[in-house]
Amino acid sequence: MRDARPLAVALADPVSVLRFTSDEWTGLLAIARAERLDGSLAYRLADLPLPEPIARALEDARAQAVFGRTQALWEVEMARRALTPIGIEPILLKGSAFAFAGLPAGVGRLVGDLDILVPRDRLDDVEAVLLGTGFEWVKTDTYDQAYYRRWMHELPPLVHSERGSMIDVHHTILPLTARRTPDAAALIADSIGIAPGLRILSPADMIVHAVTHLLADGDLAGGLRNLWDIDRLLRLFAASPEFWTKLQVRADLHEMREPVALALRLADRVFATPVEPRLAGHDRMRDALFIRRLLARDGWGRSIRPVNRLGFYIRSHAMRMPPLMLARHLWTKARSK
Repeated sequence: MRDARPLAVALADPVSVLRFTSDEWTGLLAIARAERLDGSLAYRLADLPLPEPIARALEDARAQAVFGRTQALWEVEMARRALTPIGIEPILLKGSAFAFAGLPAGVGRLVGDLDILVPRDRLDDVEAVLLGTGFEWVKTDTYDQAYYRRWMHELPPLVHSERGSMIDVHHTILPLTARRTPDAAALIADSIGIAPGLRILSPADMIVHAVTHLLADGDLAGGLRNLWDIDRLLRLFAASPEFWTKLQVRADLHEMREPVALALRLADRVFATPVEPRLAGHDRMRDALFIRRLLARDGWGRSIRPVNRLGFYIRSHAMRMPPLMLARHLWTKARSK
């Protein structure tokens, strides 16, 4: 396989795999594992007649996804129990939100850390409660602690001393050094209660956040999985007649109109996702560069296209903060090693 395109095609059109040779299956599974999409692929292919070794491998991937989902939901419950007594209803983000709400984006998805959004003026209360229930700082360096608290969109990451689980406590969805400034208060105000003591973002805001997760880091690491999230969410939410209008309004509010348009085009071109053409716009040359990065895996699951990846790596640093601030940050980090 020249790149990860066959994986994208298999996810969008599962019957495409029925013509695969043994070598093509090996490449498909290697790429899916590297992109952390093997669980999603396993569910997409679950009803097809497959070679026995492939069927067993995909069954293992489904079992792993089920186990991961169970762990993720337990961490959600632990967060709810910890924060309810202080009057905090955490807003679940990303994989945990998809899994808890039963959204198509959660089917087979591997869930990593628990990500939650809380009001910024309650960060001290949330931090104290979590530290009191067994969580510890992953980053204990004084500079790292100060950097997160002053410039980042979240507290320094926390890990539970017994369970080994990690939680990221966000107060907005982009670093404070970023060029764009999402309206955190609006995200919270428009969120939806999904269960007692728990909330998720509204559909339009969920797309905006998925777009930030896809594009905001700049280097597009894990981008194919993030784009698959967007495809699954859009196919569900677009069934509502007013969805596209609402998405445009929220994208403008959060200063994310151009990234949302780019993500819509990428989803259309990679997964044939139905999108609103007027909101997506046109920029085929730029889109081609992003698609080359998203699909940069060979049939062994290895990264390819080093020049393209280097360009996005540089882009990630340029997006993260202004040049002088970035230089000071990198210099400080280099001296601390």
